[in-house]
Amino acid sequence: MLSRLSRTAVATRYCTSPRLPLPARCVQTRWSPHEHKLHRSISISSPSWYALNTAARKGLEEDEPGSDAVPAEEPRDVGVQQQEAEHAVISAFDLFSIGVGPSSSHTVGPMRAGKIFINDLVDLGLLEKVKTVKITLYGSLAATGKGHHTPQAILLGLEGSDPETIDTGTIPSRYQDILETKHLTLGGRHRIAYDQDNDMVWRWDQVLKTHPNGMRFSVFGEDGDLLATNEYFSVGGGFVVNEKTKADENLFYKGVDKSAVHGARLHQTHSLSEPPQEGAPQQMDLCQPPYPFVSGESLLALTRNHNMTIAQIVYDNELHFGYSHEEIHDKLMKIWSVMDDCIRMGVSSSETKLPGRLQLRRRAPILYRRLMRGFYPGLVSPVLPAIGGGLPPSGHISAPEGEMMSDGLPAGKVQGKSVSATRPTHVVGSLEHPVLPVPPRKTNIPAMDFLSCYAIAVNEVNASGGRIVTSPTNGAAGVIPAVLKYIVEFVSDDPEKSVVTFLLTAAAIGMLFKRGSTISAAEGGCQAEVGVACSMASAGFAACMGADPETVLQAAEIGIEHNLGLTCDPIDGLVQVPCIERNSLGAVKAVTAAQLSMASQNVYSVTLDEAIEAMRLTAADMSVKYKETSLSGLARTVRIPLTVPAC
Repeated sequence: MLSRLSRTAVATRYCTSPRLPLPARCVQTRWSPHEHKLHRSISISSPSWYALNTAARKGLEEDEPGSDAVPAEEPRDVGVQQQEAEHAVISAFDLFSIGVGPSSSHTVGPMRAGKIFINDLVDLGLLEKVKTVKITLYGSLAATGKGHHTPQAILLGLEGSDPETIDTGTIPSRYQDILETKHLTLGGRHRIAYDQDNDMVWRWDQVLKTHPNGMRFSVFGEDGDLLATNEYFSVGGGFVVNEKTKADENLFYKGVDKSAVHGARLHQTHSLSEPPQEGAPQQMDLCQPPYPFVSGESLLALTRNHNMTIAQIVYDNELHFGYSHEEIHDKLMKIWSVMDDCIRMGVSSSETKLPGRLQLRRRAPILYRRLMRGFYPGLVSPVLPAIGGGLPPSGHISAPEGEMMSDGLPAGKVQGKSVSATRPTHVVGSLEHPVLPVPPRKTNIPAMDFLSCYAIAVNEVNASGGRIVTSPTNGAAGVIPAVLKYIVEFVSDDPEKSVVTFLLTAAAIGMLFKRGSTISAAEGGCQAEVGVACSMASAGFAACMGADPETVLQAAEIGIEHNLGLTCDPIDGLVQVPCIERNSLGAVKAVTAAQLSMASQNVYSVTLDEAIEAMRLTAADMSVKYKETSLSGLARTVRIPLTVPAC
């Protein structure tokens, strides 16, 4: 309970902001000078469980008296829980939203939480009374928050910035200015003293019961009075919930300004009504979307009963959320535009390395130039040698047509004469051995090459803190744009139609995972991020190829089935290794899954609902060491040069 922050509490009250669909809990009390560090006054009882995706499930046990944080290493039983009849429908524009890198749960979510907290202080008339702020990070947020830019996100959120509109180029300088001046401007207008070493507490050894990504904000007045406090949980994909919204996560949208959100998104019932008795008049629930679905099976039934595609089902539900036809189209095109711009930035970057101690080299620009069939003019390097495709192994490897040689002349031309650009072939192995070595050769698989390049480009932009689309998370933000880019450039005859079909279909699959399992790596490992993104992209690809809804769902099932058990063990807490390459493989796997489903003729053994439940159980059994904590796996075995400073 929030009132447990101080043992010297003298009064507790609930403050309701007029803009909030549900009241934000605030407490007015007196802060003890002997408890200047927040974590010293937190009760550490030990409930034996926390629930996967608890915010999306009702009927959970009430908080035990005197308990709100548990040791991070304590085992928890997150087995099968009773599934109540709650539909999975949320807005596609909550699932796909524009933000900043490198993490949706550790960057975008905390920034939103900071701004929501400040907005509530303004509504309550408390902002001008604040003199100091205390921030406590728990669990995964504390374990990998520095590498995920969590401090930057929270502080800039408290200053009033929003992840969708913030100028990403100003983030490093603004953060550095806060650290150097030791001042923070709350809401962009109220300047207070802030000392990072004393005012931000890292409790990686504890988690709050609701979710591993917990954070607590507290503000104090002139005399040390605790003016207000609240806990927020970044549950993946940029979604943020708190104590009052955790009963039904899907009710909480990503919009920070609640007054700007259509009422249908604020007051959804998220329950599937019992079917009316025969002969009884049907009454339309105005809070319900027209086509609510709770599972892949119910979604498939809707498409059959109404003779609609999955994309059409999602489109009509968006109309219920208050969007016009033009707004839906424009928003989808905007999402695609940001995705496409992200790819463009990635392949055209002049930077050679990514930030952080790994000093990872950027590969997207080189990969793209070597492909030599780019769709962004002016990006082909006149100096980089390129490798031709599908050439015989003997002799040499020629430069592609149009490539420039080191002397500035086009390949194949030397002072007016036509020649071949040659270089010696280096063969590894003994030529005297009975098993002769194989000379190097280059295979030509355009789909794989382009998918890999596009996905790597997006995730390199994400790793550097650039503008990104959470799809459904930042750590997996390269899979869906890569597959959609490939469709637009190589497959589709009507790119706009393909964009709409792809994104709406993928959104439906994401909704099923969000309700039935999780899209948070802190809860389910990387299967919840790259695995879910692969499943969504598989469905979108199949839909754009004209597959029927049953085949589309089977494509989604194949996409997740072969990502089950995927762990999240980022080296040094950075969203770089293995995250960037994993997105590349996720994109290739998504197309393969869609092709397999279309070739199966609806003959399969595992349904999407069964795969989602298997993912939930796998996540429940997975050690916390593999859930975005960097405590094991590659994060433990790979040595980082100690001479390189931390980012």
